[in-house]
Amino acid sequence: MSAHLYDEGHTAAGWTGFGIATGGSGLVGLGVCTASLAAVVGGLAAVALGVLVTWGLHLSGWGKPPGVRPREQWGMRVRDPLAREGHAGCVACRLAGRGRRRADLVPTSSASLSAESIPLSPFE
Repeated sequence: MSAHLYDEGHTAAGWTGFGIATGGSGLVGLGVCTASLAAVVGGLAAVALGVLVTWGLHLSGWGKPPGVRPREQWGMRVRDPLAREGHAGCVACRLAGRGRRRADLVPTSSASLSAESIPLSPFE
């Protein structure tokens, strides 16, 4: 099996967020070692900034969904053509209002639902 079939995180969004969060984590560690509250708060702010930057890059197409992709989309410099519609099962896309809409999840007839017909887990 090829190592490129499941290359989650090997994207421009993933590496950019990793770099920012690593710098922020280093700053937090420095603040803990030197007992500097300002460094700890600044490092935590940098980590939060890394999350937001990664999210923004993912939504603009520089982050790709997990799973198997065509060979031409394996590279880090390739934008995801399906980012505007949202990725199935992607929390970041759902937070941005992309992907499956709430109307898709709600059944059309509420009369047909009873307590016995609603599964408690995906395995039932």
